[in-house]
Amino acid sequence: IAIIPFFLIVMLGKWPAGYHYLLGLILFAAAALTDRLDGKIARARNQITVFGKFMDPLADKLLVVSALICLLADGAADPWAVILIVAREFMVTGLRLVAVEKGRVIAANRWGKTKTVSQVAAVILVLAFQFVQELADAGRVAPFTVWGMPSADAFALLGGALIWISVFFTIVSGGIYILQNIDVLKDVK
Repeated sequence: IAIIPFFLIVMLGKWPAGYHYLLGLILFAAAALTDRLDGKIARARNQITVFGKFMDPLADKLLVVSALICLLADGAADPWAVILIVAREFMVTGLRLVAVEKGRVIAANRWGKTKTVSQVAAVILVLAFQFVQELADAGRVAPFTVWGMPSADAFALLGGALIWISVFFTIVSGGIYILQNIDVLKDVK
């Protein structure tokens, strides 16, 4: 969570030749990696806590949603994809909050972890694509093609596909969380 403000400052500031994408990529990857290491260390040392079970998925959501909103602002993400991802994240977080009120913690399951991996991979690759394309647009690398398409078109297609793949996992995992924990919503006032 501590890296997110720096990521936002970098991504929302405009740097020459798209270097904000490179710096954002480094910060995003560092945040994702430290989050992963934190979880591994906690499990290895048997230091898993209720707080950690609740905050770890929340930190993942904050990181990914921050990145997607920045990519949306730059035109590098489809608004509908971002809306679907953000809506699911609010829904599952709401479910988790209701569960906590009832003394229950809904920990991440393999579908939620797959969703997070797909989102993190999509963001990392889209940031990399955007950086390379900005370099090409600024004349710092020679124009090139990917699969016979201009790089800008290929990167837009690949980036969009990766984000929509993560939307698929996002929706599936959200549905599974709701179905597995629907009993939490009974008697909610």
